[in-house]
Amino acid sequence: MNLKLNRPLAFFDLETTGVNVSVDRIVEISILKVSPDGREAVKTLRINPGIPIPVESSLFHGIYDEDIKEAPVFKDVARELADFIGNADLAGYNSNKFDIPMLMEEFIRAGVDFSLDGRHFVDVQNIFHQMEQRTLKAAYRFYCDSNLDNAHSAESDVRATYEVLKSQLDRYQGTEWEDKLGNRSVPVVNDVEALHRFTNLSRPVDFAGRMVFNEQGDEVFNFGKHKGRSVEEVFTIEPSYYSWMMQGDFPLYTKKCLDKIWQRFRAKQKEQRVIANKSDTAVKSAPMVASPNQEKRDYKQQHQRPKPKTGPITADMLKSLQEKFGK
Repeated sequence: MNLKLNRPLAFFDLETTGVNVSVDRIVEISILKVSPDGREAVKTLRINPGIPIPVESSLFHGIYDEDIKEAPVFKDVARELADFIGNADLAGYNSNKFDIPMLMEEFIRAGVDFSLDGRHFVDVQNIFHQMEQRTLKAAYRFYCDSNLDNAHSAESDVRATYEVLKSQLDRYQGTEWEDKLGNRSVPVVNDVEALHRFTNLSRPVDFAGRMVFNEQGDEVFNFGKHKGRSVEEVFTIEPSYYSWMMQGDFPLYTKKCLDKIWQRFRAKQKEQRVIANKSDTAVKSAPMVASPNQEKRDYKQQHQRPKPKTGPITADMLKSLQEKFGK
């Protein structure tokens, strides 16, 4: 089954020095870009990571330090890779949890602004695990009825991933799936947007899963003491948490997403202060309106007769009164 695409879909796979997104580096990348008209283009590059490759990683993917000593560093090819991918959606095997975060770390270090906004992300492993729950080699054998040779070679793996996805679309056409809430749907269809939704059920904000979207579409923390709490709520009650994360050992893309939320939060606070200041100014400048009781008191004070002045009674005052009244 050929893919129905509205724009290119770039399958990619990475071989790395390890699995720590924050500190490890890419040693090989392969991208298979499929266009809506079915044309395919492949770019495979060895990368000098700038750090030694641990022997356990070399034993896994077969790439040793001497194999990449003459290879370019990622910064030298970052722009070339970004241009090759272009506006394509991204697909891979376990790509949402590992390959995309790792790639974003490298782009950020290289100073290349590669935006994920507006793209769809199809993680073939998620389809596989949610429908069958096995590995890439088993997936290839299960879906394509063949053995995967040269496993853990980036280009071999990325092409196998492409073939597995096409076989999954054939196999699960019209197949119902039930989520944890008992809702039934037919999620595996020949549509990248639908596959994006099905393979991103956890709704990550930063792909590393430190933050996720809740049902209301708000970013919430997905780890630590504030797990399940809105990021903006935490900024309100503990603003130092932002600084702690920005200075901590978190992936660069996680920090980039966190800072974006922080700037939005600060802008909201500033806007609220401006509105509050305008409200206070309006109250202070408004003419004072007297209450009904105050109006009554003012009326009495204006119309009552002045009280006569009083003082000590003298002999002259008594004599004057006697003469006035004839007594």
